[in-house]
Amino acid sequence: MPLSLTVLGTASPYPRPGRPCSGYLLRGAGAEMWVDAGPGTFAELQRHTDPDRLTAIWISHLHADHTADLLAAAYAFTFGGIAPPAPIPVYAPMNCALRLAGFFGRADIRFLSGAFDFRPLYDGHTVRHWNLRLTSRAVAHDTEAYALRVECQGSVLVYSGDTGPCDALTELASGADLFLCEADLDQSGESEQVHLTPEDAGEAARKAGVRELYITHVGPALTREAATARAAVAFGGPTRTAREGETIPL
Repeated sequence: MPLSLTVLGTASPYPRPGRPCSGYLLRGAGAEMWVDAGPGTFAELQRHTDPDRLTAIWISHLHADHTADLLAAAYAFTFGGIAPPAPIPVYAPMNCALRLAGFFGRADIRFLSGAFDFRPLYDGHTVRHWNLRLTSRAVAHDTEAYALRVECQGSVLVYSGDTGPCDALTELASGADLFLCEADLDQSGESEQVHLTPEDAGEAARKAGVRELYITHVGPALTREAATARAAVAFGGPTRTAREGETIPL
């Protein structure tokens, strides 16, 4: 099966009716990977696949708008009768497991071991998952955060996660077929920038020479349409809005 991306949620920093926070279903070459687990995305995931079919979960950073539905998945897999055939690999920043266990008031993470196999990310982390090559790079955010490059049968998808402008993001996105990029900010401020404006997203896409740019994670000061239009001007190439329920083939 060729690589495809299904949009589960795009909202920032809280879910709206019909619009969960960040989450995506990535499928290709037999793999089914949940990328970021924002509030509302576990329910949307079930519109497109059975959760016990997941072959991996990848988490960009530990802010709640990207991780909160790991709690829903933990309930489903641990107490809800959904039984994956083996613990699901969870590629995530260090302490993800402790953060999740804390929701249950536990310091010992072993009760999650039947559902999840936590594997910490680091800058330059590369792994072969089924026939997908996953590469993670540390990016500029106000907590440990990563962007993701996925390569499958000649197709390349790059997801920014949450980040300010940085060389690591542009390098990771080089030559990508699809660049799924946040555009959270209306304007950049004077302090250290931990998100992108639409212009930043478009400029990163232009420098990286990507084929197509998809705008996501648009903050409340912007409309998705305005953010996409502004990014398109900076990029100068095909630019679209990521929308819930859409499946994008590569």
